[in-house]
Amino acid sequence: MISSDAIPMLEHAPTLNTVIMVEEVLRNIDESVIKVAELKRRLPRKVNHNKLKIILRYLQESNKIIFTADGITWIFNPNPNLRKAISKGLEL
Repeated sequence: MISSDAIPMLEHAPTLNTVIMVEEVLRNIDESVIKVAELKRRLPRKVNHNKLKIILRYLQESNKIIFTADGITWIFNPNPNLRKAISKGLEL
């Protein structure tokens, strides 16, 4: 059994629909890097800043984005051939 201390309880957690909306916008941007302010402008509906920070942290921890001082970059690639090549590749 998982203790309640292991899972942080969020009072106002983002919904799955909001997470998916942010993912879709990030996945489909033309630029390689986007600023948070620009991301907010491109979202189809407004998202609370604190909820957006939670979503971005989740996406970074799940290796879908890189979030740096320059902005946000989508890095996730579900291609099975790429995953296979990476697993067989040499580490330099």
